[in-house]
Amino acid sequence: MDVAVIGLGLIGGSLAQALAAAGHRVLGFDADPATRGTARTAAARAPQQARWQVAGRLRDVVGQAELIVLAVPLPALPGVLAELAGFDGMVTDVTSVKGPVRELVRQHLRVPAYVGGHPMAGKETSGFAAADPGLFAGCAWVLCLEPQETALPGWLAMARLVTSLGARAVPATAAEHDRAVAAASHVPHLLAAALTTAVADDPLAAALAAGSFRDGTRVAATRPELIAAMCGGNAAAVGPALDGVLKTLTDLRAALDGPDPTGALRPLLAPSSAARAAWPAAAGTAVELPWQVDALLDLGRAGGWVTGVDDGRRVVHAVRPETVGGRT
Repeated sequence: MDVAVIGLGLIGGSLAQALAAAGHRVLGFDADPATRGTARTAAARAPQQARWQVAGRLRDVVGQAELIVLAVPLPALPGVLAELAGFDGMVTDVTSVKGPVRELVRQHLRVPAYVGGHPMAGKETSGFAAADPGLFAGCAWVLCLEPQETALPGWLAMARLVTSLGARAVPATAAEHDRAVAAASHVPHLLAAALTTAVADDPLAAALAAGSFRDGTRVAATRPELIAAMCGGNAAAVGPALDGVLKTLTDLRAALDGPDPTGALRPLLAPSSAARAAWPAAAGTAVELPWQVDALLDLGRAGGWVTGVDDGRRVVHAVRPETVGGRT
């Protein structure tokens, strides 16, 4: 497949390299000349079977692509989409919020197949220098599936592509995705920032910080503008998710003021301990599902994922995770 990757930061750079290594013809572009130069050097040094190219202008990638991957931050998307007017192939993105991207694509493009995407494979480092072609192996890659809107053949084509890179394709609507990542990804970035701030001016606390601090604050090292764009772009979902966390913290704070703080804290902490011990869910049962939107969305809502697409039998191979009590 001829794939254009627009934006060569951590995710875009990793994806360009992974696609090239998988045998696809890849043309990348980044608005930053220095990033283009670094990526061009890396592409030229890649093994022969993983070679790819870097374009000097955005317009150069449009006419050659069957699939365009938008891998730029949310604030940059309107300008990029304006330059893609007239493109009639497939479009996907890797942005961490899906509702706003869906609306922007609808405003700017008239493409037959747009499938919003989000690989849950980031890390605290950023830029092309941090790119890794193995980044997506084993990761959950949300592929948005909107009833009466998403072209199912396009969704299946994207599922084939991401599973060929070793990812797990998770079907969800944009609204479902944004609600879920608000709690599982976006709020943790805000909490990491708050935890880091708590020890920033305390040299003794910083010297004593160990595993719990490291694990709880890792993503605080993410570039502030990326966290702001991620959380601000998903504010409608992040706000309620953060309210829930604040309510829990308020309850814990109140327990500390009681006559028996240890006894008061224990029942408040028990549910979270059990939930964390049960994460991630066991792989569960391998299933086959028909090419139907409702069946795929039910799979995603149950925490399941697609591992492959069988064109001959018109089914997807999928996994439903185990739930409490061993049920699937």
